[in-house]
Amino acid sequence: MTDARRDDAGRAAELLKEHRQSIDRLDAILVYTLAERFKHTQAVGRLKAAHDLPPSDPAREARQMARLEQLAKEADLDPDLAKKFLNFIISEVIRHHEKLQSP
Repeated sequence: MTDARRDDAGRAAELLKEHRQSIDRLDAILVYTLAERFKHTQAVGRLKAAHDLPPSDPAREARQMARLEQLAKEADLDPDLAKKFLNFIISEVIRHHEKLQSP
């Protein structure tokens, strides 16, 4: 391997390391953010269970989906990816709410 190629490979390795460190920090932010979000949705689920409210709210879910799609576009994120992510979260929240309402 020539010195120039070795230098290029070294620079690429350093850039890769920096990107991975950023990804690791962002993963931590995502986990803590999801944990905080689920704390709130669990409180909502307990409130709904205490007042015999349905575990899901399709109108709100539709508004949230449209809102998230717009945010994704503004953030230059694939809106389909954002919708899949929100669908997963909503299904988990509803599952938790249903558990809270079962005897």
